[in-house]
Amino acid sequence: QVQLVETGGGSVQAGGSLRLSCAASEYTYNNNRVGWFRQAPGKEREGVASFFTGGGGTYYADSVKGRFTISQDNAKNTVYLQMSSLKPEDTAMYYCAARPRGGSYNPLNPSGYIYWGQGTQVTVSS
Repeated sequence: QVQLVETGGGSVQAGGSLRLSCAASEYTYNNNRVGWFRQAPGKEREGVASFFTGGGGTYYADSVKGRFTISQDNAKNTVYLQMSSLKPEDTAMYYCAARPRGGSYNPLNPSGYIYWGQGTQVTVSS
């Protein structure tokens, strides 16, 4: 069964940090590309970070480079998004998503992903 469950969202002041977690079913996790996306009210969903759970192929949006880090714990089938130096413009619903390897797609374009979690809200106050 395909399942992605995000946790770790919350409210934080600007400059603070949060770590989001995405727990995946084994089928979804193994040897797939997993990405983090976000959507603010009135805006389109955008890619934040993405990589292969088998390692490599890591991409970050320019807006989060140097502040966000995507990582994994293979023993837990979990992908993390460590967010530091948070800004009010990082406020959004954050989603993790997965897709199989192969094919031609933009790793940070949400349209290329098949499986989605329900999202977790991140709010950054100034």
